[in-house]
Amino acid sequence: MHVAVCGWSAHQGSSPVRYLHLAAAAAMLCLGWAIVVPASAGEFASKDEAVALVKQAITRVAAVGIDKATAEFMDHGGKYVDRDLYLIVIDKDGTRIAHGQNAKLVGKPYFDSVDVNGKAYGKDVQQIVAGPGKGWVSFAFKDPITGRVLPKENYVEKSGDYTFLAGVYTR
Repeated sequence: MHVAVCGWSAHQGSSPVRYLHLAAAAAMLCLGWAIVVPASAGEFASKDEAVALVKQAITRVAAVGIDKATAEFMDHGGKYVDRDLYLIVIDKDGTRIAHGQNAKLVGKPYFDSVDVNGKAYGKDVQQIVAGPGKGWVSFAFKDPITGRVLPKENYVEKSGDYTFLAGVYTR
């Protein structure tokens, strides 16, 4: 009999105790490898997930109102903050009324936002709001998972008096 686990193998004739030690070592190696090597899918948000989150937020505001919904959008234990994906909601004047990653930004203007490279991405959002009502904006921003400044793309959609944003980091 030949047993192989995660690259380790044991052949018939090995002592049972040696086989158990070998199997335990193989299992620990496999488990350690699974913890050290990040998953290739699902670790970070996708563009489709960003669009879906914005659509869910718009539906939630329609169902429960903006006050209750914004509290939910900022709850890190809730369903509107997921990995590196979170919502930003701005009012018709461009003021943040929800920020799923940084509550200190609530009440601050969004349309004058500039990234670390000097790109006025807030103005890009303002143009989408005034024009087509939905689209994508690219800029650089600090990734909440790695802490590094990375390229980011925010999906922007206006609905009524509010604009909803959710973004993904380019890795």
